[in-house]
Amino acid sequence: MKKQIVQPYEKRIEWLHKARFGLFVHFGPYSQLGHGEWAMWSERIPAAEYAEMADNFNPKNFDADAWAENAVKAGMKYAVFTTRHHDGYCLFDSSVSDFSSVKKAPKRDFTAEFVKAFRKAGLKVGLYYSLVDWRFPGAFEPGKHPESAKRMVEQAHSQVVEIMSNYGKIDVLWYDGCGIDLDKAGVKSVAEFWRSEELNAKVRNLQPNILINNRAGVNEDLDTPEQQVKACAPGRGWETCMTINVWGGWSYIPGHATRRTAPQLIQHLVETAAGEGNFLLNIGPRGDGSFANEDTKILEAIGEWLKTNGEAIYGSQGCALIGGRTAWIGDVPFNSLGRWTRKGKTAYLHCLVWHDKCLSIPLVKTRVKSVSLLASDAKLSFEQRSNGRLLISGLPSKPPQAVNVVKVVFTDVPESLDEPEKAAWIEGRI
Repeated sequence: MKKQIVQPYEKRIEWLHKARFGLFVHFGPYSQLGHGEWAMWSERIPAAEYAEMADNFNPKNFDADAWAENAVKAGMKYAVFTTRHHDGYCLFDSSVSDFSSVKKAPKRDFTAEFVKAFRKAGLKVGLYYSLVDWRFPGAFEPGKHPESAKRMVEQAHSQVVEIMSNYGKIDVLWYDGCGIDLDKAGVKSVAEFWRSEELNAKVRNLQPNILINNRAGVNEDLDTPEQQVKACAPGRGWETCMTINVWGGWSYIPGHATRRTAPQLIQHLVETAAGEGNFLLNIGPRGDGSFANEDTKILEAIGEWLKTNGEAIYGSQGCALIGGRTAWIGDVPFNSLGRWTRKGKTAYLHCLVWHDKCLSIPLVKTRVKSVSLLASDAKLSFEQRSNGRLLISGLPSKPPQAVNVVKVVFTDVPESLDEPEKAAWIEGRI
């Protein structure tokens, strides 16, 4: 691999801030079982029995190029692939384990196929790796089985080095499964148990500019809220991961009662972008390797919305107006309309509700040059009143899209009007 120049954090994470939207894929032998990726543990399937089930795992319809095409259609800019989940089954070739897709029935390196296809499609590539391996008694009772726990940690170090060495430049390392009973392990932290600082030093020696998440017990580059939109402090990378299904797990479950709709997922994407974070949407392929039709339709619908509104998402910044970045930090006024994002002097109001024909936005300090509906570029009328209210009119009576974006061009970077007296607005004194 060509020697990389180590970049400062702000430079390394720049591409992620621009991307905003990515694909998460949970896939493995558990996908054919259809009970969720935690089935081995949640159903207490003995390791030998689980291995027999895994021997039948041979996804003939695994087509990484088709996956990448779905991601591109959805408007995604990167993807993260589960190279190995908590069951210990590797979707890559490992010199320290025979429990892999290369040595078992498929005789294929699915990680290699994934990386090649997504790179070819112009997307950044992330690799997920679960540190824990449920086949080791030391994963559950490290104090009782110290040698088992030690071997599991050594295996994790060896396999992380393998996936960081064998697939060219990797953009994200997505750890998971670091949880351990600290009292039983006799350590003060999960980072101590997994020797995470030592492991990450090995990773950065191989991949100097990689982004590493915080799930190995070390803060590193990215916070990872799960199934909720929860921003971190300004300047730090964060990424909300969320399933397309409402309940049941991250892998394919044929009996899913409900899926999140495209409008719901777009709203989550908007809220994430408003907080200067990323939205990593998970798909669980079927056991044969194909995406469910219901999932691809949802991805396509999100992609159609991004075709006309992506300007307000990709590379967006936080906005100081009510409902923008500041809405995530501290005690601020509530915006009943939706969320703001920004690029320079242009701000975008993502209307999560639709006020018939007229929008009224309070406490806008900066002067406005023009207002339009982003999807159609239709010009809208506006008026700024002395008390900071921005009134926008000329909107259609019915919302054209599930989430509609109003583009507002300001004379300067938009700022909110201060309220030194909280009751002054009643008398029109602001």
